[in-house]
Formats: sequence, structure tokens, C-alpha cells
Amino acid sequence: MADATLLKPQERRALLRQRWLSRLLSPLWLPAFTAAMYAVMRWRIVGARALRREYARLRAGSDAPLLICANHLTMLDSFVISWALGGAGYYLRDFGGLAWNTPERRNFADSFWKRVLAYMLKCIPVTRGANRGEVALVLNKVAFLMSRGETAMIFPEGRRSRSGRVDRTNVAYGVGRLVSSLPGCRVLLVYARGEGQQDWSDTPARGERFHVTLRCIEPKSDARGLRGSLDVSRQIVTQIAEMEEAWFDDRQ
Repeated sequence: MADATLLKPQERRALLRQRWLSRLLSPLWLPAFTAAMYAVMRWRIVGARALRREYARLRAGSDAPLLICANHLTMLDSFVISWALGGAGYYLRDFGGLAWNTPERRNFADSFWKRVLAYMLKCIPVTRGANRGEVALVLNKVAFLMSRGETAMIFPEGRRSRSGRVDRTNVAYGVGRLVSSLPGCRVLLVYARGEGQQDWSDTPARGERFHVTLRCIEPKSDARGLRGSLDVSRQIVTQIAEMEEAWFDDRQ
């Protein structure tokens, strides 16, 4: 399981320093990114007010760790989902509600400026297919942050869906490992899809309207070790797939 106690003191200090710098600069970059999504990309979130009220309620209603797990269709899903759950003003008041992300290093941290941007945006890059030690270190970092009241976001499929639909067979054990390591951990399931999104892509189309649905669960497993982690991960992916089926049923 993920274990925040295994982090070295310097690793903990580095994470807290990253959070402090990100928070210090947030009055600059949060409005800028929000404006880019709204005015430049002309994206819209259907029912944003209700979604944000529900997220704020979940944050305020319990001190238990909260992990966001969502379907994965584009490289910018985390931006869209974070925007759907809170505006710039909300995150400036509750910076811990702005989720940490674990983007793929080759996509978001393969140059100096990308690494700077990822650092500022509360990201802990990970290399897809990395050895167990690197994956464990990333999970331990996320567990440490969540234990301090920070929210995190992980895509349990592990990569963007190549079929355009949730892949129940493509389950990353890391999300189950993380949830199992944090007593009482809640998982906010998010299904987000643009009206024009037919398949996977790098970025959503300009002018896209996103529909987002939420479901909060506390997945548990009687199994231990890897089997228990996989069981929890499968529960999460299965429920996201059910949310997807409901989304398509509603549009017929």
C-alpha cells in the first residue's frame, strides 16, 4: 500500500514548498487559466453551479481524505474537471480543494518550461510503465498530501481511452493502493464528456459544452495486498462505466 511515512524529510519539505509556491502564485495563474478556458477556448460546463455546490459540500462536510477519479478522454481532462468543480475564487479560498495531479512525464514534463508549469499547477509527474519504486514514491507523495487535507485526482484507467468509452479491463492498481492506504478515504467519481466528443483526442474542441456527473463512494475490499488494491480499482472503474452508460442512455 501507499505509505506517506516512508517519505524522507526532504521529500516532505519539497512537497510543502511546492504547495506554498503554487499557492503564492495562484492569484496570477488561476484567473489566467480560467480566462483561457472560458474566453479563448470558449468551453462551457453545463450545470456548473450545482456541481460546485456539491463539491464544496463534500469538502466542507468531512475531514476524511478525498480522491477524485474520472474517465479519461483528453490530455486536458484534469483542467476541465477542476474547473467544473470550482471557480478561481473558490480555489483561492480553499486551495486544498484544487486537486494534485500525476500527469505522464513525457507529455507534461519533458522540457524545462513544462516542468516549471507542472510544478506550479500542483503536479507530480510520473513515467508510464515506470518501475515499482518510482510508482510507489509518487503514490506515497500523494498519500502524504491527502493526509494533510489536500485533494488529488487520478485517472483509474491509467491512460486515455482508445475506444472513446471507459475500458473496464484497463485498471491501474495504484488508485486502489492509494485508497486502501488512507482510512476512511472517499472517492469522488466524475464522468465528464463534451457534447461533441466521439473519441479520444489530445484536446477538447473549441466551443465544447461539457456535461459532468458526480458520485461519491467509499470503496472497500476484504482482500489484502495487490488483490485488494485491484479489487478497489475495479470497483471504481466499474462505477464510472455505469455513469457513462447512464449518460448515453439519457441522450437517446
